[in-house]
Amino acid sequence: MQIERYNEGISLKRSVDSGTDEQRKTVQGIISEVRKDGDAALFSYTERFDGVKLTDLRVTQEELNAGLAALSEEHIAVIREAAENIQSFHQKQQRNSWITTDDMGTMLGQKITPLDAVGVYVPGGTAAYPSSVLMNVMPALVAGVKRIVMVSPPGKDGKLAPVVLAAAKIAGVTEIYTVGGAQAIAALAYGTDSIDKVDKIVGPGNIYVALAKREVFGDVSIDMIAGPSEIAVLADKTANAAEVAADLLSQAEHDAFACSVLVTTSMELAEGVSQEVHKQLELLPRKEIAEQSIRNFGRIIVCANMSEALLAVNELAPEHLEILTENPMEAMAKIRHAGAIFLGRFSPEPVGDYFAGPNHVLPTNGTARFASPLNVDDFQKKSSIIMYSEKAFRANSEKIASFARLEGLEAHARAIEARK
Repeated sequence: MQIERYNEGISLKRSVDSGTDEQRKTVQGIISEVRKDGDAALFSYTERFDGVKLTDLRVTQEELNAGLAALSEEHIAVIREAAENIQSFHQKQQRNSWITTDDMGTMLGQKITPLDAVGVYVPGGTAAYPSSVLMNVMPALVAGVKRIVMVSPPGKDGKLAPVVLAAAKIAGVTEIYTVGGAQAIAALAYGTDSIDKVDKIVGPGNIYVALAKREVFGDVSIDMIAGPSEIAVLADKTANAAEVAADLLSQAEHDAFACSVLVTTSMELAEGVSQEVHKQLELLPRKEIAEQSIRNFGRIIVCANMSEALLAVNELAPEHLEILTENPMEAMAKIRHAGAIFLGRFSPEPVGDYFAGPNHVLPTNGTARFASPLNVDDFQKKSSIIMYSEKAFRANSEKIASFARLEGLEAHARAIEARK
């Protein structure tokens, strides 16, 4: 891996594929066709892109049960425990409606209402991600969403992977459709004969899914436009080079555009990690992908001291941040920008990916400067409650009318004065 010295002028931002004009036009065409032809377009695109000819999109209860039955008791127990951990964590995020009153009889408040319907996109086809099912579904359930719709592209057999169906069954999802890509996003946003539209779409996908979510935003809400995965490791001389290298590679194997960065105060650790990365790469089943990721987006940044290292990490604003220092809590207090923070050598990033409970749907490509992990708030909306008593109205009416006229809105002022 490339080792470099940190300076404040260094650019740590990477270039991320935001789609070509041709890809955007393709997505726009797919969305238009789905809006026009509905299910017929879904069947056509599924045959064209997934190589599968389907006659029905909806997954049956029998298929859900079969997916669960295909797993070992050990794997079922692990998924159940992970679901419970995720549910427990997100229950602590719940907000309550509230109302306050004052001595003039004014009542103000906030009403929390879950969204009516949410669509969850789960990547599929050649891969299976039960963790994506749990991480997107459990906070929606905790929020009180009544209708959760899952979509995922079929494998070559025309079905979803048993492990994905098992996770959906454990999470309690009953409305599932075998359709993926931009066409699935269009169906969730605008509806077809088979799939009723939803209010919000969440979940990761390829560039076509990301572009489709961008296109439909405004007609529906979305969680985020997620880029390739990334990890930063903040480490001092106390860190273990082999462990740090393994953690960097855990992200590099995601895809060729994943980003893995070590920020350290120790040149000795930097050199050790560089050697370990290349040694461990040779043993990885996904060596080709990880090697390309490390070559293009892997970096080791050596800083003069911890203050400089913290500046570098906050500039990166990474999706995942591991802190492997002598006093990780002290360093964590100075982190302003990170999607998820993992403290100490026994909290590597995969602990959060699968099991601990916090959500693994995280802001990428520096957006942790202003964005948060997927959470219960994403599946609820807030309504303000306002009730003035006559006493409060009369005490404030002249001020309100004056403010309205300050903005040149005479009818607003008269709506107040009509009650005087």
